[in-house]
Amino acid sequence: MSIKLVVIGAGGRMGRRILSLAAESGQFDVIAAVERQEHPDIGKNLGLVAASGSVDVVLTDTCQAVAADVAIDFSLPQALGQTVNYCLEKGIALVSGTTGLSDQQREKLRAASAEIPVLYATNMSVGMNTLFSLAGKLASMLGAEYDIEIVEQHHRFKKDAPSGSALTLAENICQATGRDFHESITHGRSGKNTLRQKGTIGMHAVRTGDITGVHSVIFGTLGETITLNHTANSRDTFVRGALRAAEWLVGKSPALYSMADVLGTNVE
Repeated sequence: MSIKLVVIGAGGRMGRRILSLAAESGQFDVIAAVERQEHPDIGKNLGLVAASGSVDVVLTDTCQAVAADVAIDFSLPQALGQTVNYCLEKGIALVSGTTGLSDQQREKLRAASAEIPVLYATNMSVGMNTLFSLAGKLASMLGAEYDIEIVEQHHRFKKDAPSGSALTLAENICQATGRDFHESITHGRSGKNTLRQKGTIGMHAVRTGDITGVHSVIFGTLGETITLNHTANSRDTFVRGALRAAEWLVGKSPALYSMADVLGTNVE
């Protein structure tokens, strides 16, 4: 039996691939797709928008009253409130991969998870979620004498910086090493007196060309350097992870889940 899927942010780069791969998988029935009101593809058939003849749904600018099992949201942060309210009203599970959320918006997801199953992840890639786990563990093993720098690279069109994945890496490192996240992060460096402060985590964002996503965590001390690196060669790796998460989430009890729950990497 196919999972009834709503795609929010369906006209974007990620949204279009979700539409195509969901249809190709045979596990999902795409029953609705939503974009912002001013999007040029509003009113068009998704078979044309996503270049997939197996999708036969019109792109709309509002969440229609449909009976769905799960919604996947890769829209903009300002649309989160409408998405959450829609899922709460209809009792639909929500997978959100929207980055650049404020603390208040994250709290809205947490509040919603008391009534519906919610899965939030800054990155849906299986490999990247493995890196999330490894980065914290390695930082804890190496100790305070190792400096830590995070460098993330993305395409020129990405709006938020640092990337959500880079922030998740830093959060996991801070949690594993007892650092305060807000006091530890140093965003780039500029000036004549920018000597590294012990215990800080350098954060650097690169925006150029069509880079899908590269994240590096550099651990260095006097005498050696260790680098953890993940490169996404295609957006499809994120899409497949999101679809895997959506399939896993259907039928779960209300709670706030992560990709670690889907993959089982949160078990020590």
